[in-house]
Amino acid sequence: IDNNGLFRKLRVCVATCNRADYSKLAPIMSGIKFHPDEFELEVVVLGSHLIDDYGNTFRMIEQDDFDISSKLHTIVRGEDEAAMVESVGLALVKLPDVLQRLHPDVLIVHGDRFDALALATAAALMNIRILHLEGGEVSGTIDDSIRHAITKLAHYHACCTRSAEQHLIAMCEDHSRILLAGCPSYDKLLSVHDREDYKDIIKCWLGDEVREHDYIVALQHPVTTDIQTSIKIYELMLDALLSFNKRTLILFPNIDAGSKEMVRVMRKKGIEQHPNFRAVKHVPFEQFIQLVCHAGCMIGNSSCGVREAGAFGTPVINLGTRQTGRETGENVLHVRDADTQNKIYHALELQFGKRYPCSKIYGDGNAVPRILKFLRTIKLDEPLQKTFCFPPVKDSFSQDIDHILETQSALAVDLGGTNLRVAIICMRGNIVKKYTQPNPKTYEARIQLILQMCADAIRDAVVLNCRILGVGIGGGIIQHHELVHGSTFCAAELGHIMVSLDGPECMCGSRGCIEAYASGMALQREAKRLHDEDLLKVEGMDMKLVEPVTAVHLINAARLGNSKAEAVLNTASTALGVGITNILHMVNPSLVILSGVLASYYQAPVQHIISSRALSSTQGIKIVKSDLEEPALLGAASMVLDYTTRRIY
Repeated sequence: IDNNGLFRKLRVCVATCNRADYSKLAPIMSGIKFHPDEFELEVVVLGSHLIDDYGNTFRMIEQDDFDISSKLHTIVRGEDEAAMVESVGLALVKLPDVLQRLHPDVLIVHGDRFDALALATAAALMNIRILHLEGGEVSGTIDDSIRHAITKLAHYHACCTRSAEQHLIAMCEDHSRILLAGCPSYDKLLSVHDREDYKDIIKCWLGDEVREHDYIVALQHPVTTDIQTSIKIYELMLDALLSFNKRTLILFPNIDAGSKEMVRVMRKKGIEQHPNFRAVKHVPFEQFIQLVCHAGCMIGNSSCGVREAGAFGTPVINLGTRQTGRETGENVLHVRDADTQNKIYHALELQFGKRYPCSKIYGDGNAVPRILKFLRTIKLDEPLQKTFCFPPVKDSFSQDIDHILETQSALAVDLGGTNLRVAIICMRGNIVKKYTQPNPKTYEARIQLILQMCADAIRDAVVLNCRILGVGIGGGIIQHHELVHGSTFCAAELGHIMVSLDGPECMCGSRGCIEAYASGMALQREAKRLHDEDLLKVEGMDMKLVEPVTAVHLINAARLGNSKAEAVLNTASTALGVGITNILHMVNPSLVILSGVLASYYQAPVQHIISSRALSSTQGIKIVKSDLEEPALLGAASMVLDYTTRRIY
């Protein structure tokens, strides 16, 4: 469907660079050609297809009855690193005219060759949608970098394995634009590998006297990131094959940097004239499949060894690092450090003549129908700009004039035993407005009141021109500027550290918690008990009859010499001191700061408990009293303000 909502054929351009990618693209080209009412096929041929030394393989495309729309000579000879770069540049110079003339809706690009990178770069810059085949795979050479670079340029992906699909997702590609299709070559491979004329094919390429499972197929390519090692491995492989003394079909290496030196090694050893060897530049894919299927062994580092050969159970020896990252069946024996002829020869002894279970890791023979169905879903009216599915991250910091004019603030909440408090606190640490309500008796009423107080504060914040960045609740452990949450978000219930096996009942339902001994409500409870027993008031103590009894009265009584009040406070101080000692042993802070109306009374006793009961490593930690107006509220607000205004998380 075009931008006007009308149906028209999808113009698909398939670009092929070499014999290897054509084996994957040809089945798709046939599928597209078979549906002329839905697709228009354009074929662009470039790269080593057009070079005589590599078999002029464009002819097999013509023999397959495909009309070639354009032939581009893009290879700069030299077979070294510089020549590869120059070839990419030459392709980028020539491709724009062709793509502008053909004006395809979709360009299909295969794999990880430098030619394919040029194709994808040109198409992306010319706003042509790209379908990339076989992305997400890992082989172990520079091909990985090229393959992943093409993935980033491509709009759609048809991959071969579940692992490749997961790699694409991990690279932030849109899952809805990824098709797990399988390898297109398997569609032809699984249908023709058991042809009755395979014996004739073997005789044609290897000689009349050669039987199935009694010959070797060898195909070794250079590794461009380590050319000298590639050449050395190639030489050792040839020596091992000469010693092994079996008829061998050896294909010339591809056009990558280092291939010229490898061919020179082959000719120096007289391989082309040796009676046991048949050296060829190209074998048509359908015949090559027959040769691999019925071989006694395949050796080298071609992807065919780890992909297609597995479908037949053909034994494979993979030399070096070129394919060690790929998924393989049990038919593949890796010789990663192929540094001696003897090691390779021993691998030949182990593998030659074996048969393994057939593996279909890379396909089930139905890739092309899936890819054609995928092409039909492409909507040309969708935005061309691709998007990436990055994992969630914190929104980037940005400034807006409204934000600047507002006062950045936080809501701080203190769930006290006696009172609930909420405050609007600004970035400077000033309390803009504070709300205090008595703490209800039930949990439901308490939560309802907190929500109502926060709602009131947020409404008032608008009038006060305060921008609320978040809500902080007092009480917690902060480490490296981060709040420790715990597995159920209930970490740091410090008030419920148990300091006695059998003590006063706590509001949590247990006994012996610090809170049951030393909190304001606990002291108020003890003050009321003494008052009811007429043991609280002492001479010099001013206390009105209608005044509610609080912890302050208990402290005043103790200061005036009331032994009962002193005993209650000593017990509370000991409980708090023991609890803080436990905390010191767990987190080992550098300072303890007490806050609240009881802080000045608890400071000295707690210091004494730590000095006498704590480990030597924590006995020197100082206990100080906070002089801040509302330290719990300010601490809660500081967490919000620090986190929300940080630029790095």
